[in-house]
Amino acid sequence: MAAIPDPVELYGADYKRDPYPLYAELRERGPVHRVRFPSGVCAWLVTGYEAARRTLTDDRLGKHHSRGNAAWRARASIMPEPQHSQLQVHLLHQDPPRHTALRRLITDAFAPLRVDGLRPRLQALADALLDELPATGHADLVDAFAARFPFQVLAEVIGLPPEFQRRFDRDWGKVVQPVGPTDPGRAAYEARLRGLQRYIADLVVHKRREYGEDLLSRLVAARDGGRLDQEELDSMIFQLLVAGQEPVTQQITTALLTLLRHPGHLAALARRPELLPRAVEELLRHDSAFELTTWRFFAEDADLHGTRVPAGDSVIVSLCAANRDPRHFADAETLDFDRPHRTHLAFGHGTHFCPGAALARVELRIALGTLLRRLPGLQLAVPEAELRWTPAVLARGVDRLPVTYRPGPGAGTGAAPPARCPVTGHGAAAGHERGDR
Repeated sequence: MAAIPDPVELYGADYKRDPYPLYAELRERGPVHRVRFPSGVCAWLVTGYEAARRTLTDDRLGKHHSRGNAAWRARASIMPEPQHSQLQVHLLHQDPPRHTALRRLITDAFAPLRVDGLRPRLQALADALLDELPATGHADLVDAFAARFPFQVLAEVIGLPPEFQRRFDRDWGKVVQPVGPTDPGRAAYEARLRGLQRYIADLVVHKRREYGEDLLSRLVAARDGGRLDQEELDSMIFQLLVAGQEPVTQQITTALLTLLRHPGHLAALARRPELLPRAVEELLRHDSAFELTTWRFFAEDADLHGTRVPAGDSVIVSLCAANRDPRHFADAETLDFDRPHRTHLAFGHGTHFCPGAALARVELRIALGTLLRRLPGLQLAVPEAELRWTPAVLARGVDRLPVTYRPGPGAGTGAAPPARCPVTGHGAAAGHERGDR
């Protein structure tokens, strides 16, 4: 094999558009590789499925940023102070037992039974958005649907008041995209941070004045009862607002793009909505929007699958590379809705498995089922090479998704056809599918 750069650069337009050839090469060479991110920080990337699962359950690795060494802190703590200390102590950066206590505060809101009971309401939200599509048969599905539906669902689940729904600026979600101290966009980045922080502060004041039974009210009550400190409260709201919607937006776009690249699969799914549960799992495996995990650190120098990793260096797991490992998934590069069930890692694994996985699955089934049912003849309106992939380090998705579809009674008429379950095809009155899988 020809030599590869050390470290391997995990950025650039070509990489973001299609990282899978690079991941395949890295998997063949071994499970762990030194890589560099746009900020200049270097990390150790885990690529194979079995190595990924073992890494995600390795109790020697911790998530708290205090574990990072000086070299990591010099470049990886891109969010400036005081915001880093005030907004970065959420679940993704905590270890047990504190992680366990914080996670317990939110799990009920995202429990499968509760999510299942929300299906009729979420279906109504999806249909209402498609009612607004232009009857011309042209639309940007990010702006018209993929960026709006997950936010509306999140607002429903966490209890975000209508006035705060109207105030929320989706541009704030870009605070998770890397902008180093010398970047020309640094001023705009810091302005987004300050705007989002003011928004969270106002939201906490509102919820404290008008306690309810919703998740946001319960988090504020936990702060007032001494179970959270102020930075943890603000950080958890920050995580809900950003991580609770952007990954689903991006997963809708990656799934749609995959289907548009595979018109036979798209047609089969439109014709047979009962395939949706298995199709969504395969689409998550085939191209996951949450491409890489967040940082993990060893407290002391340690062996990681045969590679010596210094204490405080960051360890990252490539979920996308693991999900296309041919040693675990037969014919792993192929999209196969009839694939025998094998657990993918799109939502992670172990202690930090995504607490919103059940909700995300329901959102994806409703989103894809509704789009395919109501937008016949769905096609890209531009060459795929013109699509711009977001520069976020950890995630995959496109900023815009211009499409064409056949105008008709399904979209842009101001009145949706009677809602039908995207899983069973039955009318809403006939009930809906139970369970998470």
